[in-house]
Amino acid sequence: MDIIIVGSGRVGRTIADHLNLEGHSITVIDENVAALEKLSDTQNIMTIEGNGATLNTLKEANVSSCDLLIAVTATDELNLYTCLIAKNAGVKRTIARVRNPQYTKDLPFVKDDLKLSLAINPELLCSRELTRMLKFPGVESITSFARGHIDLIKIKVDDKSVLCNKKIVQCSNILKEGVRFCIVEREGECYIPNGDFVINEGDFISFIAPSKVAAKLLKSLGIVSNRGRSVMLLGGSKIAYYLARDLLDAGISVRIIESDKARCIELSEMLDDALIIHGDAMDQDLLLSEGIEHSNAIVTLMNTDEENLVSSLYAKQINPKAQIITEIGNLKISSVFDNLPLDTMFNPKRIAGEHIMRYVRAMHNSRDSEFETVHPIANGKAEALEFRVRKDSLVTGIALSALDIKANVQIACINRQGKMIIPKGSDTIEIGDTVIVVTKHKGLSDLEDILR
Repeated sequence: MDIIIVGSGRVGRTIADHLNLEGHSITVIDENVAALEKLSDTQNIMTIEGNGATLNTLKEANVSSCDLLIAVTATDELNLYTCLIAKNAGVKRTIARVRNPQYTKDLPFVKDDLKLSLAINPELLCSRELTRMLKFPGVESITSFARGHIDLIKIKVDDKSVLCNKKIVQCSNILKEGVRFCIVEREGECYIPNGDFVINEGDFISFIAPSKVAAKLLKSLGIVSNRGRSVMLLGGSKIAYYLARDLLDAGISVRIIESDKARCIELSEMLDDALIIHGDAMDQDLLLSEGIEHSNAIVTLMNTDEENLVSSLYAKQINPKAQIITEIGNLKISSVFDNLPLDTMFNPKRIAGEHIMRYVRAMHNSRDSEFETVHPIANGKAEALEFRVRKDSLVTGIALSALDIKANVQIACINRQGKMIIPKGSDTIEIGDTVIVVTKHKGLSDLEDILR
């Protein structure tokens, strides 16, 4: 597809990199010459210096013949205006980044008038992902498929886990529920395991299970949801606001430490039930006086990676049993911190980029199966994809064991009219099914692409 991206900040660069790798034709518009030169030097991407909210600049980018425009500048109003101009100029679809909570709330009323295909709020997306993790301490991530009926759950195996030193086939027997082990991450590598694969201490395991039994499965692994939890947020950012709101709704107590007095007043007006503390979240004495050693979870949401990392390491030292979640803004150096004694690190730009990637992939509703969603896993080394089967094809009506499926591809789950099937070799894919595929191959856009 021909895609225009307006804005070459971190989100814009992340999206451009991913879409370029998938073979799309990308044009990036920005007034920052240095940022554009950096993009064109490292990627096969066309760049245009100029104001992407003006018709002349958009015409220079051939907007009328483009399939999609993505506006991700730092200003919500500029993003919305750019999408409106681009749509009137002939672009087929538009996506705008909108971060202001008030705009996010009001967008459903004006989305059609603005001719907007999709609005993304990175901070809101982050809060939803973090809330799922905080509800189940010990879970690295939880991703939903099949309209919430199937969960892809990632955990870390410690030496006390019932899974440690067991073969995959033994683990399936231990859990005694419909579960499929999809990915094992070990020392920077990822594997799609067979039944003889042995799980080691320190491995990260992603498995799929029906949502209605996910809580029971996690409990059997010693991971229990606790609604009486208390969470401390270091930093009062937009993510902190959304996260606090979601946690309070889930019955979890929240306290926020923020250095900016005006922001504290603003947060206290928006979050009636949260405790807002004006102070420096890097002040150890303040953290101790506010009970950091008694908090069930600490999330660092300050302005710099350095502040977040130092605060997280200190929190882990003072409260080793707490769940520590750290915001990391620099994607390029995030792997450096993989061996630090921290529980979970997240990147808002990555989450926003993945959300847009899922939308772009879904625009390719191709041959015999309709692509619905994609979730990168194992730090982008693998993907979990969801397809809906629309008509007979080379993969339907044939036992899975008889299909010539590529290496490093796994049929993880089949959703048949609400019934979740963890498939065996004798199972088949039928019209109307939703099929979840886990693979190390990139760019699959149709279910038939799983075949050799």
